[in-house]
Amino acid sequence: MSLPIGWYLTLAAVLFGIGAFGLLTRRSALIMFMCIELMLNAVNLTFVTFSRSFSDIGGQAAVFFVMVVAAAEVTVGLGIVVSVFRRRQSTSVDELSELKG
Repeated sequence: MSLPIGWYLTLAAVLFGIGAFGLLTRRSALIMFMCIELMLNAVNLTFVTFSRSFSDIGGQAAVFFVMVVAAAEVTVGLGIVVSVFRRRQSTSVDELSELKG
């Protein structure tokens, strides 16, 4: 028994909305990274939904590449956040804006 496509797309839209809201309202770099990951997972859910409904492997291949890019983004971003936290004892992006040239 399978759910209709609309349920999956609605879930993806809600997840993307929660991620976008969190990204726009939170000031902690770690929470912003988690919101970006939530948005990427919503896009992955959409890709997989359409891939399964059209019986095409292309959407699932795109999900693989999105996951690779997301893992690289988290690795580099988390390294930068940890480095800044060691120097400033804060992960607030308002304080990070002082680092501009």
